[in-house]
Amino acid sequence: MAKGNGKSDLDLDAIREALHATRSELLDRVRRLDKDVHHREEPLPADFAEQATALENQEVLEALDEDARVELRQIDRALKRLDEGVYGECASCGDTIAPERLRAIVWATLCIDCASLAEQRSP
Repeated sequence: MAKGNGKSDLDLDAIREALHATRSELLDRVRRLDKDVHHREEPLPADFAEQATALENQEVLEALDEDARVELRQIDRALKRLDEGVYGECASCGDTIAPERLRAIVWATLCIDCASLAEQRSP
């Protein structure tokens, strides 16, 4: 297994509970945003300036919706890793992800070294 088992420093039940709580909050947020973004019941205002504002607001809502959906996918992957017993192991090198990193980014799948390498490779 991975070097230095930092997983013993983690309360996996508390992490699972926190992930489920955050997941519920995000699902609620996505439902509210979905109503505003995709089921817009009001027509655009007749005034051009008001139309521009409404369209800007629409873009902000769509961005918030996408951010929430991305976070939901990350939480779902973290829950799956918990279920598989590999939560806290780097998906790239297999080393243990530092507990401090997991506390900061609960869905982290890469140790800090592999995350840094991946970031350097990204365009």
